[in-house]
Amino acid sequence: MAGNTGSPGQSVASRILAVLGTFDRSHRALTLTQIADRAGLPVPTAHRLVRELEMWGALSRRPDNTFVVGRRLWDLGLLAPIQSGIREIAAPFLQDLYAATLATVHLAVRDGTQVLYLDRLSGRASVPVVSRVGSRLPLHCTGVGKVLLADAPDDVRRAAMADLVPMTRHTIVAAGVLDRQLRQIRQQGYATTVEEMTLGACSVAVPVRHGDRVVAALGVVVPTLGRNRPSLVVAAQVAAQGVGRVLQDTATPPDRPAP
Repeated sequence: MAGNTGSPGQSVASRILAVLGTFDRSHRALTLTQIADRAGLPVPTAHRLVRELEMWGALSRRPDNTFVVGRRLWDLGLLAPIQSGIREIAAPFLQDLYAATLATVHLAVRDGTQVLYLDRLSGRASVPVVSRVGSRLPLHCTGVGKVLLADAPDDVRRAAMADLVPMTRHTIVAAGVLDRQLRQIRQQGYATTVEEMTLGACSVAVPVRHGDRVVAALGVVVPTLGRNRPSLVVAAQVAAQGVGRVLQDTATPPDRPAP
C-alpha cells in the first residue's frame, strides 16, 4: 500500500496526491480497486477523485478499465526546470553524439540515490536498453549513474553503497570495489560499465559540468567497448563540454540534484 491518507481531516489535495502517488515504475496501469487500496482510500472516494483526474487529463482509462498516467500530467512534468532547462540545452549535442556513434545515448541527472533519465536517442542498430525517458535506475550499475555517484555528497554515496542490488551477474556489489572505481572516475573524467545493468550492453559516460559542479551526465550504450572506448569517450566529452559551455552562458544555473 502506498500510504493511508483516507483518515478524517485529510485535505482533498492530499487525497489527490495519494491517488497519483500510487503509480510508479512497477505500477504503470492500475484498476480502480488497486488505486484505492494503494492510496488507502475508500473505493467511492477513489472513484470520485479518479474520475476528476481523468476528466482533467491527469489519468487515462484504457479499454481494459485500468488507468494510466495521462498526457496532460506528462506535459506538466516537462515544465519542471530540470527538464526544460538542461534537456533543451543538451538536445542538439545529444543529436550530435548519436550521429557520431549511432548508439543509444542518454542525458541523465541524479535524483537522490537513483539516476533519472531526461532524454534518450536510439536507432534500429542500437543496443536494447531498459532506460526510458522519465525512468529511474540505480546509480551503482549504470554508466551515467556512476559518473553522478562519483561526484555525489558523502552521505549519498554511503546510502547508495548500502544497497548494491545485483542487476546482472556482472554488477559490482562490493562497496570497496565500487568506491575505488568512483575514485578512478573522478581522476579520469569518465565511467564505463560492462553488462552491469543489462546483459549485452556496455556503456561509457561523462559528466556535464556547470562551473565546478557536475549537473548531469551523458552516456553512450554499445554492445562492447573494446577498441572503440577511446573514441566513444572523446565523442561524449565533446558533447558534454558543449552542453557545459551553453549552461555557463545561461543566466540561471540548473537545479541542484535532489538530496
